[in-house]
This record gives sequence, C-alpha cells and structure tokens, in this order.
Amino acid sequence: MFVLFLCNLYLVPAAASKNKVKGSQGQFPLTQNVTVVEGGTAILTCRVDQNDNTSLQWSNPAQQTLYFDDKKALRDNRIELVRASWHELSISVSDVSLSDEGQYTCSLFTMPVKTSKAYLTVLGVPEKPQISGFSSPVMEGDLMQLTCKTSGSKPAADIRWFKNDKEIKDVKYLKEEDANRKTFTVSSTLDFRVDRSDDGVAVICRVDHESLNATPQVAMQVLEIHYTPSVKIIPSTPFPQEGQPLILTCESKGKPLPEPVLWTKDGGELPDPDRMVVSGRELNILFLNKTDNGTYRCEATNTIGQSSAEYVLIVHDPNALAGQNGPDHALIGGIVAVVVFVTLCSIFLLGRYLARHKGTYLTNEAKGAEDAPDADTAIINAEGSQVNAEEKKEYFI
Repeated sequence: MFVLFLCNLYLVPAAASKNKVKGSQGQFPLTQNVTVVEGGTAILTCRVDQNDNTSLQWSNPAQQTLYFDDKKALRDNRIELVRASWHELSISVSDVSLSDEGQYTCSLFTMPVKTSKAYLTVLGVPEKPQISGFSSPVMEGDLMQLTCKTSGSKPAADIRWFKNDKEIKDVKYLKEEDANRKTFTVSSTLDFRVDRSDDGVAVICRVDHESLNATPQVAMQVLEIHYTPSVKIIPSTPFPQEGQPLILTCESKGKPLPEPVLWTKDGGELPDPDRMVVSGRELNILFLNKTDNGTYRCEATNTIGQSSAEYVLIVHDPNALAGQNGPDHALIGGIVAVVVFVTLCSIFLLGRYLARHKGTYLTNEAKGAEDAPDADTAIINAEGSQVNAEEKKEYFI
C-alpha cells in the first residue's frame, strides 16, 4: 500500500489531447486511444523507447492505480496483465461496460513523473429493432403508419427503411437520450397509402451502427392487403364457330380469394344448362349455335366487394369464315383487269405514234424525190425546202 501511495503521489496531470510527453532525459511514455464495443475487451498499451529501469503505471479515469509494473493494484477480475517490461506495460479490460469509458493514464516514474493519456471509447450496441403500427389485414387505400425503434446505441444509431429492396427516403427520425444519459433511443416513422400491389411485400427497417461491424440489424414486416376482386373473361378461341365447343374462363383475383364465380347471360340465368356447363371458374358450351349469341357476364365476390366482366359472343358461320379466310377473288380479278387495260392502252398509243411517224416520212420523201437519187436524200431535201419556205415566209412578213 505504501508503494501505491507513492505512485499516486507522483502523478502529474497532462493535456488530454496529447498521447506522449517528452522529458529532459529523453524518456517518455507512448499510448494510443482505444475504441471497443460494449461487452468486448480493451487492450491498453504504454511503451517507452528509452528506459533506465524506471517503473510504469496504469491508472483509470478515477485515478485509481490498476497496475504498477507487473503488480496488480485494483481488485477487478476483469483487468489482467498482458505484458510487463522496462519498455512496455500492457493491460486488458474484459467485458467492458459504458461506465469504463474515460481517460486512462500511463505514468513513467522519472523525476519529474511523465504521463501520457489514452481515451477509452465504449460503443453502445443498439438493441434489435421492433416495428409497430401494423394491424392485419389492411384495406386497400388505407393510410399505413409504421414505426421502427431501437434503444441502447452510443452514439445514436441510424435507421433506414426499405420496401421491395428499394430504399424509402421520405421518413421521420427522432433521437432521445436514455435514462443513463449515455445511450440513445432512436425511432423512425414511415407513412404511405397501400394498394393491392403491396400485398405480400416485405417492409424492412434496418439499423446501421459502427458497433455492428458492417452487419446491420433488421426487422421485417410482411404486408397483408385486402382488396376487391379483379375479373377478366378469356375465351378459348377468338372466332367461335357454329357447331364447335367454346370455353369461357373467368379469371378473378382478390384477397380474400373470391368465392365461386356466377355466370349469367343477357342479365338472366344460363338458358341451356345441359349444353352450358359451369365447372369452377369455367363456362363450357359444348357446341355452339346462333341462339348462343349474347352478352355473358361473370361476377366474383369476396368479403371486401364485388366485381364483374362481360363477354359478347357472336357465333360465326363456318362457311362464311372460310370465305373470309380464303383469297379475295374479286379483288384479284379487279387488279388483273386494270393491268390488262393499261397494257392495251399502251399498245394502242404506241401503234398510233408509229403510224404517224411513217406517214411523215413518206410525205417528206415525196416532196424531195424530184432531184434526189435516193429516199434519204429526198427526205433531207424536203426538210430543207420546208425550212427555206418558213424563212421566206418570215421575210415577206
């Protein structure tokens, strides 16, 4: 106890912002700040580059001596010696709590005593988040408000929301100090109006904090949305033909699942139950005839509401459909007639042009034949005479 008293007597305060203090003799202790997660183990190390057999000591924030060289001074089973020599004194603090946070002092017992400070930061681990505000089921169109909360974080944790793996940014955030005035309780509120596409969607609240080692804590809420049925009628063929079967399928979706559908024709019951068979959501007309023409209606109902769809049936004559599906002979005949007419007109115009050209040639040949030895010369003479006549005519004018 006398030694411990002397150790504490020679402690000299140093600036918290410095981790080393130089002395006139060139001896000084070196320390480092330490950050540890609550419940973890902190290692506090003090080193001296040059030491002439001078003792080292670690003290806690309350200035209680923890170790003097290799001798334990404070009865705390969590504190153990890691290494003790003339150049180093390292100790460990296990199962660290928030109350362990603070400034620790390493002292080198020279004259005067030299000290170095190491600040121990303890991170408070946030509790697993909880989502509140969901009551199942939710009706389509209702406004939903979900709140995610976590306590015990230090510093305050960050909360993020995701819906279908897509982050939602427009949320409210609240931070409050816990009763111990060391940790925080944070909460975030998400507001949105639901529709049927939200049914079965997982809404995730994610808590990020430096104490979680990049592995965030999450809470998930799967949404259950109730909505009125949606109905659609799908025919088995796009061109119903007389004498052939037809199946009309009533595709209905809703939550809760719609009850068995109701089939009607033209606002009344099906006229021929023997030939029109309802099986589940299907209406099977065994063989069609013209009397089946009309408007067929399918109704689906659940506890939320009712919805319906209509299908107008027109039974086609197979022969008429065959004619419609085959080649259009009238159109083809019209095209052929136009081609023939254009061809005949072209031949007629070409014949007239050739006939007129031949007559002009013979006329010119006759006009120049008097003094010409051959037909070509006669043509040239005739054209020359014609030009001279025009020149003379112009001259006399």
